[in-house]
Amino acid sequence: MVAIRPAQASDLPAISALDRRLTGADKPQYWQDMLGPDRHFLVAETEKGVLAGFIAGEIRAWEFGQPAAGWVFAIQIEPKLRLHGVGTRLFDGLVTRFKAKGVTRVRTLVDRKDHLILSFFRAQGMVAGPSLQLDMDLS
Repeated sequence: MVAIRPAQASDLPAISALDRRLTGADKPQYWQDMLGPDRHFLVAETEKGVLAGFIAGEIRAWEFGQPAAGWVFAIQIEPKLRLHGVGTRLFDGLVTRFKAKGVTRVRTLVDRKDHLILSFFRAQGMVAGPSLQLDMDLS
């Protein structure tokens, strides 16, 4: 069983380490910024106090005429704890926070080739949204 709680500065080394191990990118400043006052950053912690995963997001409004929506920026779960409901509990915790702020939509961006995260978000009830991401290579 895991406990879901707001992330704290003392969690950042474990968050950075898990993310670096899973993505190959070291971005401690990014995680530090997720502790900002307008962000929602939750961690899942085992009974032994070990980080099981995390989720981060924020509420954004009126970009390109869209009403307020909760955005999920990141979610990572310790691989050996996947398929135990940790991700769902984190997602539900974030959604609860968004609802408490009056938000009625949740959005995220995913790589269409990342079948693991696509499957996870679809299992949470998410479907393709009203927007289409556009991209341009600047190199």
